[in-house]
Amino acid sequence: MQKASALLLALLGAINGVAARPANSSSSSVKVRWLGDTPKQSIGTTFGVPWPQGQFVPEKTAFTLFGDNDEELPLQTWVTGYWRDGSVKWTGHAIPKSDNISGEYTVHASRCSKDKRDVEGLAVDDSDDQVTVDTGAISVTFPKSGNAIISSIKTAGGNTVGQNGKLILHSQSSVHDDVASRASSSIDYSNFESNIEGVEVSEENSVRALVTVRGKHQLSSGADHDDWLSFVLRFYLYKDSEAIRIVHSIVFDGKAQEDFISGLGIRFQVPLKDEKLYNRHVRLSGVDGGFLNEAVLGITGLRRDPGAAVRTAQFEGRELPDESTWDTRVTSRLHWIPAWNDYSLSQLSPDGFTLKKRTQPGQTWLNIPGGTRSGGLAYLGGATQGGLAVGLKDFWKRYPTGLDISNAASDAGDLTLWLYSPDASPLDLRGYHDGMGQDTYREQLDALEITYEDYEPDFDTPYGIARTNEIFLFAFDSTPSSDRLSELTDYINAPPVLMAEPEYIRGTKAAGSYWDLPDTSTPRRASIESHLDFNMKFYESEVENRRWYGFLDYGDFMHAYDVDRHTWRYDIGGYAWDNSELSPDLFVWLYFLRTGREDVWRFAEAMTRHTGEVDMYHVGKWKGLGTRHGVLHFADSAKQARIGQSQYRKYFYYLSGGDERTGEVVAETLDTDQTYGILDPLRKVRTDGWTPSPGNPVTFSLGTDWGGLAASWLIEWERRGPRWEEARDKLLGTASSIANLKNGFVTGTGLYTIRNATLDAPPTDPNNEGVVDVSHLSSMFGLPEVLWEFLDYMGDEAPEGFEDAWMDYCYYYLAAAPEQVARYGASFRVSLRQAHSRLLANWATKNGNETAARQAWSAYFDTDGLRESLPWATERIEGSAVLTPVDEAAWMSTNDFAQYGLASIQNLALIGDSLA
Repeated sequence: MQKASALLLALLGAINGVAARPANSSSSSVKVRWLGDTPKQSIGTTFGVPWPQGQFVPEKTAFTLFGDNDEELPLQTWVTGYWRDGSVKWTGHAIPKSDNISGEYTVHASRCSKDKRDVEGLAVDDSDDQVTVDTGAISVTFPKSGNAIISSIKTAGGNTVGQNGKLILHSQSSVHDDVASRASSSIDYSNFESNIEGVEVSEENSVRALVTVRGKHQLSSGADHDDWLSFVLRFYLYKDSEAIRIVHSIVFDGKAQEDFISGLGIRFQVPLKDEKLYNRHVRLSGVDGGFLNEAVLGITGLRRDPGAAVRTAQFEGRELPDESTWDTRVTSRLHWIPAWNDYSLSQLSPDGFTLKKRTQPGQTWLNIPGGTRSGGLAYLGGATQGGLAVGLKDFWKRYPTGLDISNAASDAGDLTLWLYSPDASPLDLRGYHDGMGQDTYREQLDALEITYEDYEPDFDTPYGIARTNEIFLFAFDSTPSSDRLSELTDYINAPPVLMAEPEYIRGTKAAGSYWDLPDTSTPRRASIESHLDFNMKFYESEVENRRWYGFLDYGDFMHAYDVDRHTWRYDIGGYAWDNSELSPDLFVWLYFLRTGREDVWRFAEAMTRHTGEVDMYHVGKWKGLGTRHGVLHFADSAKQARIGQSQYRKYFYYLSGGDERTGEVVAETLDTDQTYGILDPLRKVRTDGWTPSPGNPVTFSLGTDWGGLAASWLIEWERRGPRWEEARDKLLGTASSIANLKNGFVTGTGLYTIRNATLDAPPTDPNNEGVVDVSHLSSMFGLPEVLWEFLDYMGDEAPEGFEDAWMDYCYYYLAAAPEQVARYGASFRVSLRQAHSRLLANWATKNGNETAARQAWSAYFDTDGLRESLPWATERIEGSAVLTPVDEAAWMSTNDFAQYGLASIQNLALIGDSLA
């Protein structure tokens, strides 16, 4: 999200001052290092840095960057988060392309009031018709209307290497049930191209420019169809870089029964008119950095040899020597050599891709030996005019994908990256069963008892779900070496990440104060750390072993295991895809924060890109809600704020430097409270007669519902987004209201009035006499983390009585029944004791109570969840019992994976000193 607040503009004015590194008491230096190995190159990088409260005021702070040799480097900075007092909490930074990479950098912040100095950055021309960005290495033009998302890409050498870039969509009105039905069924086919509805460019462009293009796909041929499949493209261009990073997001706004995506891609034309056919080169990424290296007109392997120098030059992608130096038996017969016009690579599974080529449409395809997992990058261009490469991050993991090169023998070839390959079966988003007669709530609840699926007619809809992909473009003045393309393939599949050290991040408290660094100083601490490591590595390996990949699926994993079939319950209702159930997102992000491990970052990033996109609704009446776990990511009828919980995205947003797509997803949840006037989460089990009505007070839970809303409000307040004052008032108003409920959080639900942001007692307790309605799930979906950060944010200014209400819940949930009765007049139905031990740990720390701390550890070790006595190892299962050999941990579930992880991390941070 781009903001133009006075504070931000003032900060940007201070940032660009050029000065030597300050050395005074009003400065602070932060080391940032690459995750994993130092990269060989950088095409431009964005990263985030946290800052302690009260240390820096935006309009009086300058940020500078220094590398290994203490030389000041270009840096662009913006504020992504503020503490409540207005001081800087998080900053985003961009650094330009560099071939001389430092192993670490120092971000220096100092208090100053210097005037802005001119710094030569990217050249941006924003006219009525188009936006042009010149990085110094390439010049890229973005039209503001029409179907071309990019009209031209020109190199500094003067070559136009890309033009007429478009989004491509193919769809059909139905699918064949089987081969026999093809003869009798009638299917309408439609083809679409991008239609631009709006283009924006960032205001600050000293190091990085961001161009955002929005629109829909418009019919270009075929059966009549309205514009659909909304898209947002974010183009990131860095100073001195010949690369463009594209974040491509779509929202499915069609009809599952009528709109079947049969191809989705992005296509660019590569001018080739003045390039000889034998100087035109095709490169397609294979396995482990390998490439198919071919020319449109091949002169290797012929019956007559043109000469070693000629053959070597062609294979290496260089301009061939003058024809006068060739063997005339070749040059006199060049017209008999076929020109290969089209190439196609299809990755239709995570385990194999196929390759083929042909001379022209109407002629047969020639199969080329394929392989397992393509790196997902293709190049088309020439030795003298240059060309374009395009690549997709996680290409084979997001199958079915593809790379096409067509018209390579013509004046302008086409380079297409398929995000959904037209060689695959169409994307079928229909429900996986017909309802089986579940027409009433009673029948649906009964079915829930056997398959754990909460079905309801017309609720298994994909309308409004989204998917985001990361694409890279590279421009070249001449055909690059295959080694260079191999390096770029590695780069796009694991883009380098800069990060502050975990110890520093923890010290700022900007990412919460409820976690700490790993500590193996005692046997029991070491044992817990070992278990956490086992859990993390096990789930990483399960993604590979169980092939949890695919266009929609990659980034998620399964909920529960079937010990009899030795497989996860992929086909059983609510036991299949996890959809963030019980907050695995939180555990994985906290585990990254405390370890700084690259593998954990990649895992967490993929999860955030999935759960914030596919598992949520981004348009329509359920915008901001997510879908409960199920066989399909959108099948279950429980549409709730707990799955759209913004806390799950928060860590990635800030650590990435304010990833704009993630910020947009978070902003979409700000109106989630409006959905409660349409959809009652408790409609199937409600007994008080209350029904929702738009514009009137609505009822929701004080745990999973309020926790999800509160997270969105807090982030908007922190970011000082366009609606931050509204968000602040809603957060403070509802928090004050909870404090005024006689039983606080134990009340369970409240009656929320949107217009004045207040909560009253629920319909079952109109006079606020105090009711007890405790759910074991209330604090399992980010509520503790949201509350702890909110209370840190507020300090001594928290609404009166609010922290006490929360502390009561933390203590009494695990208290003995007599204590609960004495306090509330009733006892609770308690489960997930290990998971809730961290709440009691919080109370013990707040009150300095060693007895409560020991009780919390007892609940952690001796009740439920993952126990110390478990094997903490996998068992190899092979032979006829399984489809493929597996390393099984039959005792594991994703609920336990998530909550054991959170309880372990937070108990160690809060009451680690009480661990025997």
